[in-house]
Amino acid sequence: MRNLFDVSGKVAVVTGGSRGIGAMIAEGFVANGVRTYITARREDELQATAASLSRQGECIALVADLSTVQGATRFVAEIREREPELHILVNNAGATWGASVDEFPENGWDKVMDLNVKSIFFLTQQLLPALRAAGTDTDPARVINIGSVNGITNSHMQNYSYTASKAAVHHLTRHMGAELARERVNVNAIAPGLFPSKMTAHMAGHEEEMVKAFPISRMGAPEDAAGTAIYLSSRASAWVTGHVLVLDGGLVAAS
Repeated sequence: MRNLFDVSGKVAVVTGGSRGIGAMIAEGFVANGVRTYITARREDELQATAASLSRQGECIALVADLSTVQGATRFVAEIREREPELHILVNNAGATWGASVDEFPENGWDKVMDLNVKSIFFLTQQLLPALRAAGTDTDPARVINIGSVNGITNSHMQNYSYTASKAAVHHLTRHMGAELARERVNVNAIAPGLFPSKMTAHMAGHEEEMVKAFPISRMGAPEDAAGTAIYLSSRASAWVTGHVLVLDGGLVAAS
């Protein structure tokens, strides 16, 4: 009972780990003894994050473009060369697009769907051998998909492909969570609300006004993202699969 949240000694991959929620989760893992691989497309930003997190533990940067199956395949080949077992996969890499309903372009739709949904499925598929190898009956391997409250409630923004993609992530999580649990791989999702990130940068300057409507009147903090991911990666959640954990300060409950 005293080690329910211990994740030390595990190996994790966090996609989109150079900034935002991905970097918050990666920092939580690294600080708690997880050898953590972070990936993103921009090498300068990725290496800077890895260098910063490496002051607390093991953080390895691998540049990758996961928006295509070919990019995911190249990344998986690098991981397999280094790690025969993978305990945790956090599918965090994502994109958004905004345009009016009359002008929303096909390329904006496809870009978001390819990275937010398609890449999650095929990256998980290709890493399944390493995940299966790491899972045990008492402590399965974990896949954590990052969804969004926008996939649950109306965003009231013109981000149509993003909201559709996150709803798809949530249902894919349920589907894969039930199926892969028999192979000692648990799949769950986190649906974050308002956290500081590139995707919420356009709201800068309005945060105080926005959070007044939240039951817990503040933005999400790094400890919130990291703590939730650690719970979903630890023995404490070994009997949890196929669920979407809403992390939003009560916004959805109050909507």
